[in-house]
Amino acid sequence: MERALVNLTAATVAFSLLFLLSQSNPPTSPPPSLLLPPPHRGARPSMILPLFPSPKNPSSSFQNTRRHLLKSDSKSSNPNARMRLYDDLLLNGYYTTRLWIGTPPQRFALIVDTGSTVTYVPCATCEQCGRHQDPKFQPESSSTYQSVKCNSDCNCDKSRVQCIYERQYAEMSSSRGVLGEDILSFGNQSKLVPQRAVFGCENEETGDLYSQRADGIMGLGRGDLSVVDQLVEKGVISDSFSLCYGGMDIGGGAMVLGGISAPSNMVFTHSDPVR
Repeated sequence: MERALVNLTAATVAFSLLFLLSQSNPPTSPPPSLLLPPPHRGARPSMILPLFPSPKNPSSSFQNTRRHLLKSDSKSSNPNARMRLYDDLLLNGYYTTRLWIGTPPQRFALIVDTGSTVTYVPCATCEQCGRHQDPKFQPESSSTYQSVKCNSDCNCDKSRVQCIYERQYAEMSSSRGVLGEDILSFGNQSKLVPQRAVFGCENEETGDLYSQRADGIMGLGRGDLSVVDQLVEKGVISDSFSLCYGGMDIGGGAMVLGGISAPSNMVFTHSDPVR
């Protein structure tokens, strides 16, 4: 009993001293801590409780951050590419968007895939491609198409003339082809003008890629061949994209490549990191 009383008194003194120190410390000092001694022998280790002095105006820093975010976002001059989503997970197992390639534009229905880094469509020369929603891409019909010549930054074909790509997926499907460059158009909802980008022109596909109705894949993952990363590298969009799915039974939705401006009447919820 006497030992417990001594420990309690020590805890009270420690708390008083630390409280006084916390009042005298400048705001930049690290927060003090309270160490409670064990009340008796064999007790569990003491608990360390950090002491954080409350700010004079808790909402001031939050409001400053909010104003900074809105101000910086409103200054962004980069447009974005707004694109509709189609299909649904329940019936199709995927969501698709529409992308136009070449001059004049050739339309394709592409699966939106955040795990893939390459956008590719069946090439006119592909003899091992399935029957899909739209005709194969005709490079010779596009006045702006260019093949990507073999270089040190890509894998080359056996003759070392063109850059090639190859992708294999967990469900055992695969895609192989050559890399080409052409103008990509994002639809009439897009504020972003058509842009030149590198994509894959398929010469072979297997598994689900062969049998699916969609024409190909729009890769949104991180990588040099990703459409998003190519547009960011060119400085035409900000480094972000958004997806809004319509649900398994409803389908559809929307996708935005680039940033989205916050509405002026947007309400922010304050989150206290201390609590």
